[in-house]
Amino acid sequence: MKINLDGKTALVTGSSQGIGLAIAKGLAEAGAVVTITGRDAERLEKAAQDVNNLGLAGKLQPITVDLSTEQGTSRLFEALPTVDILINNLGIFEPKSFFEIDDAEWIRYFEVNVLSGIKTARQYLPGMMTNGWGRVVFISSESALQIPPEMMHYGATKTMQLGVSRGLAELTAGSGVTVNSVLPGPTFSEGVSDFVVKMGGDSQLSARQQTDDFVKEHRPTSLLQRAASTEEVANLVVYLSSPQASATIGAAVSVDGGTRRAIF
Repeated sequence: MKINLDGKTALVTGSSQGIGLAIAKGLAEAGAVVTITGRDAERLEKAAQDVNNLGLAGKLQPITVDLSTEQGTSRLFEALPTVDILINNLGIFEPKSFFEIDDAEWIRYFEVNVLSGIKTARQYLPGMMTNGWGRVVFISSESALQIPPEMMHYGATKTMQLGVSRGLAELTAGSGVTVNSVLPGPTFSEGVSDFVVKMGGDSQLSARQQTDDFVKEHRPTSLLQRAASTEEVANLVVYLSSPQASATIGAAVSVDGGTRRAIF
């Protein structure tokens, strides 16, 4: 199977590193012109330059915005009024006791993890439906179905993403537009590895080994028995963004290394 996205435009939110950047690179490899977003201009510019220096069929173009704010959202929509492919990847997470999460923190998680994706879908779906083709993917998490008690606010917002994604898929029925969610499990990304290394204290092991050990200890149901790579997650997202995935609609597709003990 050869995925060809020549002539397609894409937006990957929260994509200066980690899963988001891997998705952006994968879409560019298939020929898409991909806009990446983030709040750190220097990091975002470097990420785009590093990928563009690879000489891929497509390219990355950075826009520095904070999509948790009205100002940032308006700036993005003014600079990028339409896209063919929307990847709602922006998200935050942090372990915290339920009893220490105040109302402001709950609202912040909703605004970043859920509302930012609602806003982008509201902006870009009408154009996709008019054109008769488009792809929307929400990057949720296996935590949406297995709520982690140490990150209840994160898990709850990821569950909400599934509801929004399925509702939008129903809304776009028969339009040629597909809306799906992807549920990654433990993934070796900058954010996750930083978190795990901090937990490891003075460990002499590499960040990769500490992350894999974390999976074995804290996600013992994992069949993969290691953290997935960002590229492994991105491969699924690129497929769902392709013409070949036209019959996959309204789905929540796992790439969690078999962590969730279920057959559906």
